[in-house]
Amino acid sequence: MNPADDALRTFVFADLSGYTALTEAHGDDDAAVTAARFFELTRSALSERSRLVKTLGDGVMIVADSIPEGIRVALLLAGAVRAEPNFPAARVGLHAGTAVETGGDYFGGCVNLTARVMAAAEPGQILCTAVVAEDDAASQLAPPRTMGLARLKHIREPVALYALFASEAAPPPMWIDPVCRMRIDPTPATFSAEHEGELVHFCSPACSDQYLAEPSAYPRARGT
Repeated sequence: MNPADDALRTFVFADLSGYTALTEAHGDDDAAVTAARFFELTRSALSERSRLVKTLGDGVMIVADSIPEGIRVALLLAGAVRAEPNFPAARVGLHAGTAVETGGDYFGGCVNLTARVMAAAEPGQILCTAVVAEDDAASQLAPPRTMGLARLKHIREPVALYALFASEAAPPPMWIDPVCRMRIDPTPATFSAEHEGELVHFCSPACSDQYLAEPSAYPRARGT
């Protein structure tokens, strides 16, 4: 195994929020197609200064040679996922530091922390650590907003987290199907139903029927 070197690398972890719910609602075949499309979107966000290290079920691990490149990849990937019609929301986490490289993969505390940062993100959110947020590129590419200290699983000390927001205009609000967790555009949504005085939107009649049969079994419907 190669020892950790002094090179600062930026790691980006991303996954599809609600992928298990999507699999349960739409089946393995549709879920596999969704994951494959997510991997395609990931590859399209890369440049010669970043690479896909590996896929992790419905997630990806990316390494970049600098913080600006890591931020660029995160923004492109998150934007591509938002623009994809009828697609789950992505969670993205970034951190920068040193790591042990072996066989094209990376190991160590920096990598582990990046994965935990991603896990703390809300659907559609990009979170990063202070080392990323304090880089000059962050204020230029995606002005950070402090989210306070967070206790992350298996990380001893609380970690200061920041949300990154693209400087471009915010995307139009979307709706998360409470059954399969897919993001949908509520404006042209064909499948809607009223529950307790609130209009709920769905990606399909199947999801609508499942929700109305037992609303308490699913998270509260909401937009994003």
